[in-house]
Parts: sequence; structure tokens; C-alpha cells
Amino acid sequence: MSQRVNQIAGHLNYPKGMLAGQVAIITGSGQGIGAEAARLFANEGAKVVIADVDAKKAEDVASSINSSGGSAIAVAGDVLNDDYIKTLISKTAEFGNGKIHIIVNNAGYTWDGVIHKMTDKQWHTIVDLHGTAPFKIVRAAAPYFRVKDGEPRCIINISSTSGLHGNAGQINYSLAKAGVTGLTKTIAKEWGPQFGVRSNTVAFGHILTRLTAAKEAGAFVTTPDGEKVALGIPGAQKQASAGAKQEFPDIPLGRPGTATEAASAVLAVASPLFSYVNGQTISVTGGRNM
Repeated sequence: MSQRVNQIAGHLNYPKGMLAGQVAIITGSGQGIGAEAARLFANEGAKVVIADVDAKKAEDVASSINSSGGSAIAVAGDVLNDDYIKTLISKTAEFGNGKIHIIVNNAGYTWDGVIHKMTDKQWHTIVDLHGTAPFKIVRAAAPYFRVKDGEPRCIINISSTSGLHGNAGQINYSLAKAGVTGLTKTIAKEWGPQFGVRSNTVAFGHILTRLTAAKEAGAFVTTPDGEKVALGIPGAQKQASAGAKQEFPDIPLGRPGTATEAASAVLAVASPLFSYVNGQTISVTGGRNM
């Protein structure tokens, strides 16, 4: 299966320079889909701000882009911190000579639990991370988007099939990701008519990231107060899926997507190829939940 994935991912080619001259913030871009999106954006000529809670990972991605001839800076911090959001916007505007063109609200993780065992802390952390933080980032960036200079501007909010269809054990994540679609559509309706800002949602299905790896692998994130949150899918659940006649029976393409494929969809939405697409939710799922 991995060989097939690599073959497909290796044939993702685009004409170069689609984002030339644009300045983009991508949150959660120290690794995974966010990092891949940052590299793809830079390859298309964008100046990219790597926003991530992990300073070293953010710096590593920025360095790799710069060493490859692109342009990037790392602005590390926690999107749950209001002061960080102000810093992120101000440093991006400085980097972009007073302009910001693209925001990709990608940062996030899951903190699962069944309804009757979900704690208030789990609930509020995930809802704030996936719903409130993107709103605050967009609000802080308003002066750079509510302008009439003839340059393209777009906001891409990342959602999930959990937000579109719900998912057992993810009531907090499902509500937050469902709310993203309302956030997206409201931005499109408020900032589209006068300022030409496009706002769209990209909803991912099963993508190969640390959130879908085996939980036993030990990946975790640390909350602002120091609590460790384990990431991934329990091994028993993954084994049950592997025991089926088809490894991924709910995905018509028969496999999960790669981070590069997911990031390529984000690039497509940000690009001029989607210049007349606004207020939409684009599902990137391999056909899952079609």
C-alpha cells in the first residue's frame, strides 16, 4: 500500500508561481500537513510564515524552505494565547511589507473521549483550538484583508469528516470542526462583496499523520498547563480495520491520503485555479462519506 501511495504522491505536479508575491500564514506548519503545505506554497512563490507551538520544528521547516530557494520565517507560539496571535499577525505583516494575503487555519489535535466521560477541560481545549483560535486569528488580521488593492486574498479553514458527519468518541472535535464551516461561510459573506476575500473549508478524511498513527507509537501534545494528551488511533481499532477483507472498506480509493496530497488540496484552493470558489467545503477523503 505504501508503494502505491508514494507512486501517486510523486505525480502531483503544478505549473510554478501560482502564489508569486503573496504572503501566507500557515498554522500548525511545523510538521505534517501544515509543513507540506508550507513547502508547496513556497514552491509557488509565496512568502510563508511557519506558525507552530514547537519552535524547533517551525525553525527547521523555515530553514528547509529558505535553503531550497524559498522565503519563510518561523513565528512560534500557542494559538490559544492572545498575545501570540497579535505577535503572529504583526510579524507576518512586517515580513510581507505591510501585506498578508493567505491564512490557513490548520493547527490542531484531537483529545478524544466518549460523551459521558468527556471533561470540561477536554471540551473547551478542543473547541477553543479549532474554533475560537481561527476566529481570533482572522479578526486580528482584518486590517490586512479588508482592503481594496486588487490583490487576491483568501482564508482556508481546515475541517474534518468528523465535523461533517460526527464521530464516536470525538464530540468535542466534531462540534468544533462543524463550526468551522459556519465560520468560513460568514467570512465569505462579510468580506467577499466589498473586498473580494475568498473563504473556504477543506475537510480531510483519513490522512497519514500523527493523529491517525497507532496510539501505541507514543505521539503526544502538551497542553498549556503541562498535561500530556496522547495522539493516534488505538491499535485494537486499527487491527479491526486491517482484519476486514479490504483494509479501508469505507474509502473507495482503498487507502488513506498522504500529507502531500492533503496539502496539495490546500494549495489548489489557495491558488488562482479556485478564484471563483467561495464559501465552500471541499472534502478531501478519497471518496469516504461521499
